[in-house]
Amino acid sequence: MLTPLLLSLLPLLFLCRSSFCQYSSDQCSWKGSGLTHEGHTRDVEQVYLRCSQGSLEWLYPTGAIIVNLRPNTLSPALAKLSVCIKPSPESSGANIYLDRAGKLRLLLQEQDQAQGKVHCFNIQEGALFIEAVPHMDISRRATSFQYELVNDKLGADAHSLNAPCQPCSDADMLLAICTNDFVARGTIRKVKEEQEHWSVTVEVSRLYRQKTQVFVSGGVRVRSWTGQIKMPLQCGVKAGEGDFLFTGAVRFGEAWMGCAPRYKDFLRVYNEAEKQGTNPCHVDTN
Repeated sequence: MLTPLLLSLLPLLFLCRSSFCQYSSDQCSWKGSGLTHEGHTRDVEQVYLRCSQGSLEWLYPTGAIIVNLRPNTLSPALAKLSVCIKPSPESSGANIYLDRAGKLRLLLQEQDQAQGKVHCFNIQEGALFIEAVPHMDISRRATSFQYELVNDKLGADAHSLNAPCQPCSDADMLLAICTNDFVARGTIRKVKEEQEHWSVTVEVSRLYRQKTQVFVSGGVRVRSWTGQIKMPLQCGVKAGEGDFLFTGAVRFGEAWMGCAPRYKDFLRVYNEAEKQGTNPCHVDTN
């Protein structure tokens, strides 16, 4: 006699067998089920993702899946790409490895995924091998994460909670102004310690660029913007210490600080490079 649980799963089992458990799949994201591996726990399913960002959700993990990240870009550019993944706090049921030519390197254990920490690796280090951890009850298990591809020039680890803080060189500073996700002049108004990072509230007097809505306008009559930028706890930061040029990257909807020179130091470096004709891009400093 079928148990209530099996009866409830029958429609799902039929769906999985008929559609290979890819409930949804496109170039960017994939959602599937391990129920298609039921009785064949050594089955390995191949998944191909070709976007710069997306997500994966694997319900009822059994067996394993290999996630091939193959962006539509020229081969020489691949060497400069890193992959960053951020597990959801509810992610469970599988360990995540890097698979290069059949050799596995552990990236994330099942019990570590609930922390939601971001982990990055060079795209040439291999595909993601996601292997189910045996459990008596898989009905409430699902392995899920978001991913983003990051150009190494922008610093794949700039957002990492464990990244060491290193001063930017003059060349780093000038390149950051041209390539980072946000560039803004302003002051630090508030610093708050959160779990494993600082949350820095900044007031911006001039906004040069922002990829997403990092800074919010104070209104038509108020020519300023405010926003929050995250920094690793290892970085020293204080409120009310003058004018800065904030640059950085947006990862999984969060702004992370990159180079943040004092504005007067930026002007000195920028003007010197302007005289020498070595500026990688133009910024209106008037």
